[in-house]
Formats: sequence, structure tokens, C-alpha cells
Amino acid sequence: MTAADWLVCANCAGRVSEGRCAVCRDRRARMREERGAWGPLGAPGALLMAALLALVTVALLVARPA
Repeated sequence: MTAADWLVCANCAGRVSEGRCAVCRDRRARMREERGAWGPLGAPGALLMAALLALVTVALLVARPA
């Protein structure tokens, strides 16, 4: 499920993912362009994955026997 599935267009009151009007279609296209560089999770998802990886790495280093 993408962010466009949750967005409602102020112009036609339809879902942006349906692309009912020109405004919906333009915003949907922009969202696809922005998402392309980061994959389906987007930039916040990539940041979250990096933070999770860092946390796991620190936990493994702390738990390692001396």
C-alpha cells in the first residue's frame, strides 16, 4: 500500500491513487518520481532501516563476551 492510497484529492475528493483528475494524476506521478530513488519504503523507511541496523550492531558488540 502506497501513500497515494491514503491521500484524498482536494480537487475531486477522490483517492489520489485512482487519478480521477489532472491534479491527482500529477501528484501520483510526482510521488512515484520521489519514491524511485529510495524504493518502496521512501526516505524515512531507509533511515529507519539504517537506525535499526546500527542498533543491532551495537547490541551485538555489547553482548559479545570479553
